[in-house]
Amino acid sequence: MSDPYFQPLFAERIGGSQYGKGTEIYKFEKIKRAKRHALRTQPDRLLLDFGIGENDAMADPAVRKRMAREIDQAENRGYADNGIVEFKEAAARFMERNFDVRLDPASEVNHCIGSKTALAMLPACFINPGDVTLMTVPGYPVAGTHSRYYGGSVYRLPLLPENDFLPDLDAIPGDIARRAKLLVLNYPNSPTGRVATGEFYQRVVDFARENRIVVIQDAAHIMLTFQGQPLSFLQVPGAREVGVEVHSLSKGFDMIGWRIGWVCGHPLLVQAFADVKDNSDSGQFIAIQKAAVTALDDPAIPRRVNDKYRRRMEKLVAALTACGFRCQMPGGSYFLYTPAPRGTQGGREFSDAETASQHLITEQSIVTVPWDDAGPFLRFSVTYEAADAQAEDALMAETVSRLQQLRLIF
Repeated sequence: MSDPYFQPLFAERIGGSQYGKGTEIYKFEKIKRAKRHALRTQPDRLLLDFGIGENDAMADPAVRKRMAREIDQAENRGYADNGIVEFKEAAARFMERNFDVRLDPASEVNHCIGSKTALAMLPACFINPGDVTLMTVPGYPVAGTHSRYYGGSVYRLPLLPENDFLPDLDAIPGDIARRAKLLVLNYPNSPTGRVATGEFYQRVVDFARENRIVVIQDAAHIMLTFQGQPLSFLQVPGAREVGVEVHSLSKGFDMIGWRIGWVCGHPLLVQAFADVKDNSDSGQFIAIQKAAVTALDDPAIPRRVNDKYRRRMEKLVAALTACGFRCQMPGGSYFLYTPAPRGTQGGREFSDAETASQHLITEQSIVTVPWDDAGPFLRFSVTYEAADAQAEDALMAETVSRLQQLRLIF
């Protein structure tokens, strides 16, 4: 079959004339295919899915009741553009209550249709051809993808155990730092689970000032902090002069799929985001924003979500440790990041984390996410479906039984 006439018209940023012809398979697609194979070949064996990264519970009943009321209100039917005042004020109250960060809701807060869209839009505010975005790896790639779309490049900052999974800012070459416009961080970190410290954030502020760089801190997991109190980048002196923080209600409020969050920080940076956003979308449905106000104003909701995933994480750490994995309780997030096994006692060797991950799902229907960006690691998520603590215990027992049958070596 011949190519369609528009084949050479695709932009180089997505592959140009070769778009759609590649044979490389995205790792998450490989996982999906392996899951389908496991379900087809072992239909009677429960799939132990630690690969998903989505909360397994619905939003709090009070949030859903508010949504049900608001969806029938005629005043909510129109475009929201850059957000309603009620939501911005709720976000500002949340920031002050949890982090003692006082924000002007009119100029220092703007809603987004989930943090993903914010991370996609912010590079448009700064990146020209030849500019550099500094990004930690492993990590969420969206800001880097869009930096490349605008002709920029990404300089990868590896998160290594020897650096406590914090980026080594001093190791950035001078020519890279001079070309850099953005530093994208994510703490609590996905997937390593590391939490940032005030000292680290202060170093980030100093680095940004010295090198005239804007900081974007992705705080999607901030309410799933297990080590100490949740820490906002904006709590650190000087942070509001150098960057913004992106928040989401997905992880900490069981609102996966609602697509609601906000960007907050320096008013000029927030305004730049709002201008790009105004030319990209027409705002999230007002009923969703109002339901999110109910969530933000109820401190008990994120506390319950945190308690649940902390409990599950403690159980998972104990289960994996019993099977030989070298892991410990993460500082935050619902991800456990642990060195991948090197092989099995039967002589099977794993060349990388992806090979190990494929072995686990093929042999025992255990789904994990492999990361090989900064060494071979597996990511386990505690967002598996389980009705209660008893069901969690049963799933952990089954996990230990299957892993022990694999006779893994580390």
